[in-house]
Order: sequence, then structure tokens, then C-alpha cells
Amino acid sequence: MLNKILYNTVLCQTFSPCGKYLVAGNIYGQLAVFDLDRILNPIVELLTSDYNQPKQIHTLDSGHQICSLASTEKFLIVGSVNLIYGWDWKGVLGVKLSKPSWVIKIPSQSSLEQIDVNSLWISDDEGKLYAGCGDNKLYVFNLEDGQQALVMSEHTDYIHSVHGKNDQLVSAGEDGNVFLWDVRTGKSHNKLEPHSNSKVSRPDIGKWVGSAALGDDWIVCGGGPRLALWHLRSLDAVTVFDIPDHGIHVSYFHDDCIVAGGTAKHLYQLNYSGEVKVELPVSATTVYSAVLRTSPNKVLAIAGSSPEIDLCTSFNYRDQILHFR
Repeated sequence: MLNKILYNTVLCQTFSPCGKYLVAGNIYGQLAVFDLDRILNPIVELLTSDYNQPKQIHTLDSGHQICSLASTEKFLIVGSVNLIYGWDWKGVLGVKLSKPSWVIKIPSQSSLEQIDVNSLWISDDEGKLYAGCGDNKLYVFNLEDGQQALVMSEHTDYIHSVHGKNDQLVSAGEDGNVFLWDVRTGKSHNKLEPHSNSKVSRPDIGKWVGSAALGDDWIVCGGGPRLALWHLRSLDAVTVFDIPDHGIHVSYFHDDCIVAGGTAKHLYQLNYSGEVKVELPVSATTVYSAVLRTSPNKVLAIAGSSPEIDLCTSFNYRDQILHFR
């Protein structure tokens, strides 16, 4: 029988609060824990052939895919199917995965309903957890007690992406809509429809929006429609990025650049005017996750439809490949 892990797809990643560990989640309900200290600062005499493989691989009891990951100072938060788990970081880094510290169940109309928790975002004060889900709803939970605080219902198809900044939240979905929300009221106050803009529309790929992120004055988003930079107040598409992708799943701001990827041979770093600053070759045919950290190590980890995770320490080229197998 073929080893199914060779056909692995890594949907999400996050760093531990100390930045010394990378955790990746896959479609088989597995969490891989990589020891970045050992990988990035090896002691040559002690180096073994498996140095770039996970320190641990934990499997969810449910076996459901791991759709999203997030981290607080205390917890690794795992979004799966119908459930969100919170594990104490000490329990994740051990040899055997402990019982979760808490579990949140997504409310459903039927016991047969399968609701993927596609995207997680945590408020800056780590008080609220926002979950964009496959039932078209955006749920808000209090992290202190796990109670549901709000349900935000504007999307008419499943949500791909949630991101927040400065009391605002942006969500993007399969319906082709990008909603702007006020986190204080839970109400949407503006909406983008990139597929209805002729400059960014790509009907052959679809109207879905795979990723949206907020900057101080900007939104960057893409999916079926081209990756574009939109002005937050006027909602005009100021820059349309000319990159050879067939769908965007990752987009966010870093320093004075935009990082973006999807169904393409590279992960891109672009300036606001549209110039490609860096083209990073990737192992995956489709990138679903690209997480970045600057301390204690400068590291960018890129994952997707491959058992290989690309690790970049300069952000300019791929210098190591991790194996989730």
C-alpha cells in the first residue's frame, strides 16, 4: 500500500510563544512539532539524518483534518471539524499529547453536519478568539471561559480567512465577499466584491476569496480574483499584482511588503506599487500557509500540498526543507 503521508497536505502552521518550535497541521489530523533550535542552530557533532523531521507527531483522536492553528502565550489552539481545541503548550511539546485543556464545539443544526474551522484569529489582548467556519459564520468566543460571545453572519458561503487590526476585522469567503467588521459591535460596516471589479476579476478561476488581511490603511486580498491592494477608506483597488498564480490562499503585510502565495511555483514578496521584490521557490504545488517570525530567529515557513515544508531564514531564498512524514 502506498504511504499516504507522501500525499500529505499541510493546511496550517504556527509558532510556539517562545519561537523555538514550529507546529504544522495536516489533512490526516496530525500535528508535527519541529524543534527550530535544533534545525537552525545545529551542533554538527550531534547532527543526525533525521534533524529536519518532526520532534513529535501527535494525532487527533477524531482523525479529522486540522484546518487552522493559532497560538497564545499559554495555548496552542487547533481548529478541526466541528471542534476547536486548546492545548497547554507544555502538553504539546511532550512525548505524548496530553488531554486538551479545553474544547469548544461549533453549534450545528444537525449531528451529521461537518463544519470546518477554516481560520482562527486571536485579539491582541488574547481575550477573544475569532473562528471563520464552513457554515458561513464567524464565531467569537471568550478565551477565558470558552463561552460564545457573538455570531457574525453576513457570508452566504463558507469562510476562508479571518484577520484583525485596530478594532477592525476582515473576513473573506467562497461567496466572493470580503466583509469589514467592527469588533466592538460585531456588525459589518463595509463590503468588497473583488470579482465584480474588471481589473481583478478572473471568472475562469472563480469569485472565491482565499485570503484577506488588514494593514493600517489597506486591505490586501485575492483568491479567484487577482491579488490586489485596496484602500481601506475608499475601497478602491489601488494596485493589482501581476503574478502568475491560479488562485491565492495566503496574503499579509510584513514591514513595507506584502507576502502572498497560492497555486503558484513561488511565494512572492511585493511592494505596494506592484513590484516583485522576492520570488521564493516552493516545494508545494499550492501554498496554504506561510508563517513568519523575527525573534528569537528570523524564519519563514511555507507549507501546502506537499509533505515538505520550506524554511527560509533570510526571507530571500529557501535554505532548508523540513519533512512532515
